[in-house]
Order: sequence, then C-alpha cells, then structure tokens
Amino acid sequence: MQSTRQEKISRLIQKELGDIFLIYSRENAGALVSVTQVRVTSDLSIARIYLSLFPHEKVEDLFNQIKEDTKKIRFELGNRTRHQLRVIPELQFYIDDSLDYLENIDRLLKL
Repeated sequence: MQSTRQEKISRLIQKELGDIFLIYSRENAGALVSVTQVRVTSDLSIARIYLSLFPHEKVEDLFNQIKEDTKKIRFELGNRTRHQLRVIPELQFYIDDSLDYLENIDRLLKL
C-alpha cells in the first residue's frame, strides 16, 4: 500500500511522462506510448513505470529505444518537476501487457 506522498508523486510522474511520451511519439512516427501506471518505492528513489505500446509489431524495438533514452527522459522529467521534487527518482520501464491479456481472455470466451 502506497502512502499519500507516494501516490501524489506517482500521479505527478505519470502526468509529466505522458506529456513527454506524446512528444516522443511524434519523433517516432507511427508509435503510440501510454503510461498506464507508475509505482514509486517508499524512499522515493525508484519509479517503476508501466507502458502500453502500439503498434504491437514495433513493441520490442520501441521498448529498447525507450530504455536507451532513459537518461534523456529522466533529464526532461527533472526539468519539468524541478520545483515539485527534490530528487528525481531512477526510472525503470516495464511493458504493461494487461490489455493483451484481457483481449486474449475475451477471444477465448467467444469460442
């Protein structure tokens, strides 16, 4: 269970990363990146970010590109949140495949 402070920071990071990935998506034409969830550790040093990526054919390439650009993304996040956060957490990205899982269950139930 996250504290109120962790939840506020998670929402702030999710909002700002959503804006950052909107610009990032324009640079990578044809790719859509959504931040589905952010979880911050209790000491606020690590943020686990779950991403939903589209199209499914480019998921692996796009995810690898995001991991390579982690420092650039963290720098941009720091510029946007410098007045709200004292320390910018380390960013760890994960693919959120919950929508694919739900889609598969729906497909199986229809059979």
